[in-house]
Amino acid sequence: MSTQVTITLPDEVYQRAERFAHLANRDVASVLADSILLSIPAIREEALMLAPISSLEDDEVIALTQLQMEPDQDQRLSLLLGRQQEATLTSSEHLELTTLIQIYQEGLLRKATALSEAVKRELIEPLSE
Repeated sequence: MSTQVTITLPDEVYQRAERFAHLANRDVASVLADSILLSIPAIREEALMLAPISSLEDDEVIALTQLQMEPDQDQRLSLLLGRQQEATLTSSEHLELTTLIQIYQEGLLRKATALSEAVKRELIEPLSE
């Protein structure tokens, strides 16, 4: 199943996609669809159930600006990344690594969103001027 979407792209972006499509013997729409697919990470169901940052109380937003991965997950992620580097990762470890990377990325996105919201609410100063 597909959903048709109309977007306006800067000419330069469209031209790059068009040139790439020509070189790859593909149509521009499939190149753009693949680019979007590869650039937006999958989100776990658990993350979708979290309240939007904008709906949280100030203290909850501030707490999320300090969000970090659980220590046991962080240690396991480091271990699995090391095994991946050594090319000794089993297939079950690869799946576990993928899940932990996803958890890390979701947490990082949530933390960044909380930082942005905290600045917007003037709860904290911008990180850089």
